[in-house]
Amino acid sequence: MSRITTHVLDTSLGKPVAGVAVSLLVREAAGFRELAQGVTDADGRLRELLPSYPLQAATYQLVFEVAGYFRAAARPSFFERVTLEFHVSEPSEHYHVPLLLSPFGYSTYRGS
Repeated sequence: MSRITTHVLDTSLGKPVAGVAVSLLVREAAGFRELAQGVTDADGRLRELLPSYPLQAATYQLVFEVAGYFRAAARPSFFERVTLEFHVSEPSEHYHVPLLLSPFGYSTYRGS
């Protein structure tokens, strides 16, 4: 199982968001390097983003390409993409980082 997982919920509709492209990057000396890409499933989840990569203590980014979701639904929105930057301090733990999205705002938290 991937040590880093995510899901996207549209809080304005109370529904999961399927089909959002998500990239996972890790900070290295020269900048951020992409480790993996995926797309949220029908339940808005991305469970197997990083199944074979050994997680390291480092700073990571999850980048969500959200503009396409709102365009496809013909809904106005403010954000093209959302970038969440977080630090992994215990590589043996699971890091679930959800995105709670609406057309003009978002929030996140470390889930379980």
